[in-house]
Amino acid sequence: MNSISDMRIERFIASRIFSSDKDNISATVIRIALLSVALGIAVMLISIAVLVGFKQQIRDKVIGFAAHIQIEKLTVHQTVENPPFVPDSALWTSLESMTGVVSVQKVANKGGIIRTDEAIQGVVLKGIDTHYDWSYLQDWIIDGRAPQFNDTTSSDEVLISKHIADKLMLQIGDPMRMWFVGSNGHQARGRRFSITGIYQTGLVEFDELYVFGDIKHVQRLNGWQDNEISSIEVKIDDISRTQEIADRIYFSLPVDLAAYSAYESYPQIFDWLNLQDVNVIVILILMVCVSGITMISTLLILIIEKTPLIGLLKAMGARNRTIRSIFFRHSLRLLGKGLITGNIIALLLIWLQHSFGILKLPAESYYLSEVPVAIAWLDFLLVNAGAVLLWMASFTIPVAVVNKISPTRSIKFN
Repeated sequence: MNSISDMRIERFIASRIFSSDKDNISATVIRIALLSVALGIAVMLISIAVLVGFKQQIRDKVIGFAAHIQIEKLTVHQTVENPPFVPDSALWTSLESMTGVVSVQKVANKGGIIRTDEAIQGVVLKGIDTHYDWSYLQDWIIDGRAPQFNDTTSSDEVLISKHIADKLMLQIGDPMRMWFVGSNGHQARGRRFSITGIYQTGLVEFDELYVFGDIKHVQRLNGWQDNEISSIEVKIDDISRTQEIADRIYFSLPVDLAAYSAYESYPQIFDWLNLQDVNVIVILILMVCVSGITMISTLLILIIEKTPLIGLLKAMGARNRTIRSIFFRHSLRLLGKGLITGNIIALLLIWLQHSFGILKLPAESYYLSEVPVAIAWLDFLLVNAGAVLLWMASFTIPVAVVNKISPTRSIKFN
């Protein structure tokens, strides 16, 4: 019963002595502290949202373009044009029936040159067939349509990138002449294609290089059989299991084949993404330091200003625990307001950026045309929980000051 009464007394005193702070020195300090906490939380949450969104979009673009897993002929030299192999029916059935695998598709690449009257561009013809999964690229086709193929005759339809189209001044419906080095390594051979679509992913490394066309052209140019390909692309349903499924496929393959995940095929891109974590960590450390120092300073100013009152309460028999609880309740209310305000600001700005793309980026440097954002609720909860823990740690210093305040000296100080 006494503990309940103490809680009521502490709550009452805290509500009375801090309700009239509007004209005191501490009022300005409290407003600054509230703003500091709110901005600190908002900056941390926005930084995490940008990092998560950035990594997700780049990762999805790379994997969507190149597939989660690629199966190729085991060779010492990794090039755009891989040596051919014939996937037998047992291998194909094994891949399609594997848990987590969504689609399996044949691919054959052939390096070539597109030449017009105005310019010349080195490219790679990515040969695909009727079973190719267009679900990813379909979203990035900005003009025209995807090429259409059939199983009986070869098609001259191709899909090129906006980067190539702008450089060579090509449009939908234009004929396009592409030259290739023959299978003997000497004779140049040309092919005439028709442009049916233009895509733009923002991944410059891919956009400036790949042209999508019929796999039959690559097979004939290389002198391959109709069943020979250079790689198999495997797409899965859970990106977090990419390496796990890649390892499982690797150990199930014949000795002359190897499986590579997108992380292994494009390590430079994913290593660059991992480096972005450092920037966010630095921001989080700075915000934590600023918020922690602000909270400590604010509580110390409040205690100094209320020193006469603390001495009076001690002279009337109040224990240190009671006085600490009074300041604890007030600072907790201050922290709560700061957290709520900071979360509202962060969520509002994230929603505005996600909906309207207000902040833009140079696509040639960041692979994206606008700042990406994505809410990771677990990270948001951890940031808020970390702020509470930081506040509790910061409260220990002002507590030590309260314990050392002498009633007689504090009353004289008044």
